[in-house]
Amino acid sequence: MKTILVLHTGGTISMSKEADGNVTTNHLNPLLNQEELLAGKVNLIVEPIFNIPSPHMTLERMLALKQRIQKAYTEDIDGVVITHGTDTLEETAYFLDITLENNIPIVLTGAMRSSNEIGTDGLYNFISAVWTACSDESYGKGVLVVMNDEIHTARYVTKTHTTNVATFRTPTFGPIGMIAKERTFFASEVCPQEVCDIQKVAGEVYVIKAYAGMDGSLFDLVDNDRTDGIVIEALGAGNLPPETLPALEKLLARKMPIVLVSRCSNGIAEDIYDYEGGGVNLKKMGIVFSRGLNGPKARIRLIVGLNSGKNQQELVNFLSE
Repeated sequence: MKTILVLHTGGTISMSKEADGNVTTNHLNPLLNQEELLAGKVNLIVEPIFNIPSPHMTLERMLALKQRIQKAYTEDIDGVVITHGTDTLEETAYFLDITLENNIPIVLTGAMRSSNEIGTDGLYNFISAVWTACSDESYGKGVLVVMNDEIHTARYVTKTHTTNVATFRTPTFGPIGMIAKERTFFASEVCPQEVCDIQKVAGEVYVIKAYAGMDGSLFDLVDNDRTDGIVIEALGAGNLPPETLPALEKLLARKMPIVLVSRCSNGIAEDIYDYEGGGVNLKKMGIVFSRGLNGPKARIRLIVGLNSGKNQQELVNFLSE
């Protein structure tokens, strides 16, 4: 019988709907006493490490999760399940994915309906995550996200709908597996990636979304000594209005790392178009193209890279991976 460490962090999965229809945080997580559902099948060690709404998650709390899991590597634990609010679940999952050695399965899950709503999905998703953490097939696949019977990689999964239980999707690539009858079925392999065992999460990195008619004023606002890097959610395959270029050139002259992703929900950022503001032009300027990540995850990757002690070229390679 396998031993699974369960780390509860809060979120909708731990909340309840009140008589007025508002959803609010409970003093005690209703999932804390669910061990009997898996009695005789799985040994659960349950810790309520946080009890916060998803928007209250910070990089410092992600780092605390990382450090608790690293401690679990020495405690004869077979896997880890983290329950989490869905708004920032993908960011925490990705942070852990690129900062933890993949020694045991690590699975995140959450819910779109609170614990006392009709059709609540929390308990079901939680049990599915436990089975995934128990599966021998889950080893070596990085941090996983399990929701709505599907298994996704932390690297590419994202929340796509504000309320639907099928909100978590992996655009372009799709899920890597599914859950059925307490078993995992994997259809895809996961490419290995570099892990950075950082001990701090210092730095200010901003995400700026491009739009038609954009000029350099937003980039001028972050042109100061407090800014450590910028992520741009660019147009299409990776293009920007030409009016943004002078401001970007000033930032690049300061040796500030600028990472570019696409604002599109599918596809990857590429240097395809050779015109003023096109991807070819931007890459020649020194802007780094991150292939396949969305803006929030590219921000996390840049912060992890900045705190890993990499030199400038190593940081570029890490961001381009």
